[in-house]
Amino acid sequence: MRSGASLRWVGPALLVFAVAGTALAQQSTTPAPGTATAPAQVGFERRVQLSPQEEATQADAIMSRMEQVAATIRRQLDKARQARDVVKSLCLSDKLSQVDVAARSGRDRQTALQAAVQRGDAELANHEFTIMSVLKQRVDQLASEANQCIGEEVAFVGQTQVVTEIDPNLPGTEDDNTSVPPVIYLVTPPPPITQIHY
Repeated sequence: MRSGASLRWVGPALLVFAVAGTALAQQSTTPAPGTATAPAQVGFERRVQLSPQEEATQADAIMSRMEQVAATIRRQLDKARQARDVVKSLCLSDKLSQVDVAARSGRDRQTALQAAVQRGDAELANHEFTIMSVLKQRVDQLASEANQCIGEEVAFVGQTQVVTEIDPNLPGTEDDNTSVPPVIYLVTPPPPITQIHY
């Protein structure tokens, strides 16, 4: 009987806590009057709007990039087949087929983009160009995955250099006379084996 009475207050209590939490959250995000606020950070940058003719020119570059990636993966696949490396061949064959599908879709989108540019339909041209940009990103990702298939990770272009800086204000960096004590290994021989006679 008492548990039913105490449970009766749980629902209204949770509602009060929820309303109070929402009010506190709104107060913490609302700036004080007269204070300057920084613009909200967005997880992506706004793309510069291109004209339909510029989008058609960029579409040509996208298609040549897709064809270049397909040709590179095809050469890698031929080398893997000549070496009779089944694992690399299967991996590269999969990546090549995905690139071919993306390139085929890209050609269709390029044709639709050129038709939209000729008609003066900027909205449709922008739509087709956006899809082509996404396809290019996918092909670039597949190129990286193909490099992983053959054991080459091309993550950074150029030479990597590591520079180590030691803070001179740290104690013991100038005259450090500490030495590491020698390591002593204690080895105990195993107990002798006794023969048991039956």
